Amino acid sequence: MRDPNFFKTAVLMIEHGDEGALGIIVNRPSSVSIANALGGHFELPHTDDVVYVGGPVEPNALFIVHSADELSNGEPPILPGIYVGTNPEVFEEVVQRALCDEDGLPFRVYCGCAGWAPEQLESEINRGDWFDIPANMDYLFDDDPYEVWDELVKEVYETHRLLPHTSDHPEWN
Repeated sequence: MRDPNFFKTAVLMIEHGDEGALGIIVNRPSSVSIANALGGHFELPHTDDVVYVGGPVEPNALFIVHSADELSNGEPPILPGIYVGTNPEVFEEVVQRALCDEDGLPFRVYCGCAGWAPEQLESEINRGDWFDIPANMDYLFDDDPYEVWDELVKEVYETHRLLPHTSDHPEWN
Protein backbone atom coordinates (compact mmCIF):
# COMPACT_ATOMS: atom_id res chain seq x y z
CA MET A 1 0.00 0.00 0.00
CA ARG A 2 1.09 3.54 -0.54
CA ASP A 3 -0.17 4.57 2.88
CA PRO A 4 2.90 4.46 5.18
CA ASN A 5 0.64 3.56 8.10
CA PHE A 6 0.12 0.14 6.53
CA PHE A 7 3.37 -0.55 4.64
CA LYS A 8 4.27 -4.22 5.25
CA THR A 9 1.79 -4.60 8.08
CA ALA A 10 -0.05 -7.65 9.33
CA VAL A 11 -3.46 -6.67 10.67
CA LEU A 12 -5.50 -8.85 12.99
CA MET A 13 -9.19 -8.23 12.41
CA ILE A 14 -11.07 -7.79 15.67
CA GLU A 15 -14.49 -6.76 14.35
CA HIS A 16 -15.98 -6.82 10.88
CA GLY A 17 -19.60 -6.15 10.09
CA ASP A 18 -22.14 -3.86 8.49
CA GLU A 19 -20.86 -0.88 10.47
CA GLY A 20 -17.26 -1.27 9.30
CA ALA A 21 -14.14 -3.06 10.48
CA LEU A 22 -11.61 -2.75 13.29
CA GLY A 23 -8.20 -4.35 13.51
CA ILE A 24 -4.77 -3.97 15.06
CA ILE A 25 -1.39 -4.08 13.40
CA VAL A 26 0.50 -6.93 15.06
CA ASN A 27 4.00 -6.51 13.67
CA ARG A 28 4.99 -2.93 14.49
CA PRO A 29 6.72 -2.63 17.88
CA SER A 30 7.31 0.86 19.24
CA SER A 31 10.25 2.04 21.32
CA VAL A 32 8.00 2.61 24.35
CA SER A 33 8.22 -0.03 27.08
CA ILE A 34 5.08 -1.34 28.73
CA ALA A 35 6.48 -0.22 32.07
CA ASN A 36 6.80 3.36 30.79
CA ALA A 37 3.39 3.36 29.10
CA LEU A 38 1.46 1.88 32.02
CA GLY A 39 3.74 2.61 34.98
CA GLY A 40 1.90 5.80 35.95
CA HIS A 41 -1.35 3.85 36.24
CA PHE A 42 -0.28 0.52 37.72
CA GLU A 43 2.51 -0.90 39.79
CA LEU A 44 4.21 -3.19 37.32
CA PRO A 45 7.39 -5.21 37.41
CA HIS A 46 10.12 -4.05 35.05
CA THR A 47 10.00 -5.64 31.62
CA ASP A 48 11.68 -5.11 28.29
CA ASP A 49 8.38 -5.82 26.52
CA VAL A 50 7.22 -2.90 24.38
CA VAL A 51 3.92 -1.42 23.32
CA TYR A 52 3.05 -2.11 19.69
CA VAL A 53 1.60 0.47 17.30
CA GLY A 54 -1.82 -0.98 16.57
CA GLY A 55 -2.75 1.57 13.93
CA PRO A 56 -3.29 5.21 13.13
CA VAL A 57 -6.83 5.47 14.57
CA GLU A 58 -7.19 6.56 18.21
CA PRO A 59 -3.43 6.51 18.92
CA ASN A 60 -4.01 7.17 22.63
CA ALA A 61 -6.34 4.18 23.06
CA LEU A 62 -4.72 1.07 24.53
CA PHE A 63 -5.69 -2.50 23.72
CA ILE A 64 -4.36 -5.69 25.26
CA VAL A 65 -4.48 -9.00 23.43
CA HIS A 66 -4.21 -11.93 25.82
CA SER A 67 -5.08 -15.56 26.42
CA ALA A 68 -6.65 -15.37 29.90
CA ASP A 69 -10.19 -16.67 29.45
CA GLU A 70 -11.14 -15.75 33.02
CA LEU A 71 -10.27 -12.10 32.25
CA SER A 72 -12.34 -11.87 29.07
CA ASN A 73 -15.22 -10.07 30.88
CA GLY A 74 -17.63 -12.16 28.85
CA GLU A 75 -16.30 -10.90 25.52
CA PRO A 76 -16.13 -13.54 22.78
CA PRO A 77 -12.65 -14.61 21.70
CA ILE A 78 -11.21 -13.12 18.51
CA LEU A 79 -9.40 -16.43 17.96
CA PRO A 80 -9.88 -19.59 19.99
CA GLY A 81 -8.53 -18.68 23.43
CA ILE A 82 -7.45 -15.14 22.45
CA TYR A 83 -9.20 -12.02 23.76
CA VAL A 84 -8.93 -8.25 23.41
CA GLY A 85 -9.35 -6.02 26.42
CA THR A 86 -9.46 -2.29 27.05
CA ASN A 87 -10.45 -2.36 30.71
CA PRO A 88 -7.71 -1.03 33.08
CA GLU A 89 -8.26 -3.90 35.51
CA VAL A 90 -7.70 -6.41 32.73
CA PHE A 91 -4.48 -4.64 31.72
CA GLU A 92 -3.12 -4.75 35.24
CA GLU A 93 -4.12 -8.34 35.93
CA VAL A 94 -2.83 -9.72 32.62
CA VAL A 95 0.50 -7.90 32.81
CA GLN A 96 1.00 -8.80 36.48
CA ARG A 97 0.24 -12.47 35.83
CA ALA A 98 2.32 -12.64 32.68
CA LEU A 99 5.37 -11.02 34.23
CA CYS A 100 5.20 -12.44 37.75
CA ASP A 101 3.83 -15.94 37.24
CA GLU A 102 5.62 -18.90 35.79
CA ASP A 103 2.79 -19.81 33.40
CA GLY A 104 4.02 -17.60 30.54
CA LEU A 105 0.67 -16.00 29.77
CA PRO A 106 1.09 -14.55 26.25
CA PHE A 107 -0.03 -10.96 25.76
CA ARG A 108 0.68 -7.83 23.73
CA VAL A 109 -0.22 -4.21 24.41
CA TYR A 110 -1.16 -1.98 21.46
CA CYS A 111 -1.74 1.75 21.13
CA GLY A 112 -4.19 2.74 18.45
CA CYS A 113 -6.02 0.59 15.96
CA ALA A 114 -6.95 0.41 12.31
CA GLY A 115 -10.50 1.22 11.25
CA TRP A 116 -12.54 1.08 8.09
CA ALA A 117 -15.93 2.57 7.23
CA PRO A 118 -18.71 0.27 5.96
CA GLU A 119 -17.63 -1.46 2.73
CA GLN A 120 -14.24 0.35 2.75
CA LEU A 121 -12.19 -2.73 3.62
CA GLU A 122 -14.06 -4.87 1.10
CA SER A 123 -13.30 -2.28 -1.57
CA GLU A 124 -9.61 -2.24 -0.64
CA ILE A 125 -9.45 -6.05 -0.73
CA ASN A 126 -11.20 -6.15 -4.13
CA ARG A 127 -8.71 -3.58 -5.41
CA GLY A 128 -5.86 -5.86 -4.33
CA ASP A 129 -4.59 -3.65 -1.50
CA TRP A 130 -4.81 -6.46 1.06
CA PHE A 131 -4.35 -10.21 1.19
CA ASP A 132 -6.59 -12.02 3.62
CA ILE A 133 -5.65 -15.26 5.32
CA PRO A 134 -6.94 -16.91 8.49
CA ALA A 135 -5.41 -15.54 11.67
CA ASN A 136 -2.74 -17.61 13.37
CA MET A 137 -1.75 -17.25 17.01
CA ASP A 138 1.89 -18.05 16.17
CA TYR A 139 2.20 -14.79 14.24
CA LEU A 140 0.32 -12.82 16.84
CA PHE A 141 2.92 -13.49 19.54
CA ASP A 142 5.94 -14.03 17.29
CA ASP A 143 9.30 -13.39 18.97
CA ASP A 144 10.48 -11.50 15.90
CA PRO A 145 7.66 -9.23 14.71
CA TYR A 146 9.85 -7.94 11.86
CA GLU A 147 9.71 -11.41 10.25
CA VAL A 148 5.91 -11.71 10.43
CA TRP A 149 5.27 -9.88 7.14
CA ASP A 150 7.68 -12.10 5.20
CA GLU A 151 6.25 -15.28 6.75
CA LEU A 152 2.68 -14.25 5.97
CA VAL A 153 3.57 -13.35 2.37
CA LYS A 154 5.10 -16.82 1.96
CA GLU A 155 1.85 -18.29 3.28
CA VAL A 156 -0.15 -16.20 0.80
CA TYR A 157 2.08 -17.39 -2.07
CA GLU A 158 1.46 -20.99 -1.04
CA THR A 159 -2.31 -20.61 -0.83
CA HIS A 160 -2.73 -18.52 -4.01
CA ARG A 161 -1.03 -20.45 -6.79
CA LEU A 162 -1.62 -17.64 -9.29
CA LEU A 163 1.07 -15.61 -7.62
CA PRO A 164 4.67 -16.42 -8.63
CA HIS A 165 6.72 -18.34 -6.10
CA THR A 166 9.61 -16.48 -4.61
CA SER A 167 13.12 -17.78 -5.03
CA ASP A 168 16.18 -17.30 -2.89
CA HIS A 169 18.01 -16.98 -6.22
CA PRO A 170 15.94 -14.79 -8.56
CA GLU A 171 18.73 -14.93 -11.15
CA TRP A 172 17.78 -18.60 -11.75
CA ASN A 173 14.40 -17.54 -13.21
